[in-house]
Amino acid sequence: MKRWGIVITAGYAVIVLALLGPGLALLSGLPLSGVANLYTTWLLWLWAAALVGGEALLLFLSVDTSRRLIRSRRHVLLSVLLGGLMLALLTAAAVWSVDAAVFGDQSVLVPGTDWGAIGTCVGLWILWAVAFWLYHRRSSEMLEKVLSWVLRGSVLELLVAVPCHIIVRQRNDCSAPIVSGFGIVTGIAVMLVSFGPGVLFLFRRRMEVYRKLDAPGE
Repeated sequence: MKRWGIVITAGYAVIVLALLGPGLALLSGLPLSGVANLYTTWLLWLWAAALVGGEALLLFLSVDTSRRLIRSRRHVLLSVLLGGLMLALLTAAAVWSVDAAVFGDQSVLVPGTDWGAIGTCVGLWILWAVAFWLYHRRSSEMLEKVLSWVLRGSVLELLVAVPCHIIVRQRNDCSAPIVSGFGIVTGIAVMLVSFGPGVLFLFRRRMEVYRKLDAPGE
């Protein structure tokens, strides 16, 4: 199972790093000749590291299912922080996409600096982490619930970002397509994050069923 986790994580990293720059340039209307410049910005690499690192940690988070109540072998805070990080990125992308669609280049919510964008995401991260922690107090199946929330959040974010991107492209705005393009790319990337661990969990459940069938006396 760990080998499959490494394969899935490596494949996801290749997809994110290979398509991040060209995808953002294509959605934003930037010339493809400037794609190389996108990879020189530290904010893009930080964003990619958050996505790939979160996906890897979700995959290799050990869970003991020998009892009725699923108990994480690592502290539940890790699941809380990872789920909060993914939903913080989705929330920020959705809010900024709507702001770009309404106000265009005169947006009022999109940060004007990289540090402003990071600060916004960190603030949303804390809010979502608190929400997950409170939810955990009532439910023990934390990891699978996190994946379910992240998948639904990525679908909802795409439903918001795609129409906003169409609006800003029709108006021929200057910087607004970059914001809505960021929203679309984020939604797709986080959706792949949730599908990756989700697929591995399906394999794990099927293997557990086979073990129970092969066990003597079952």
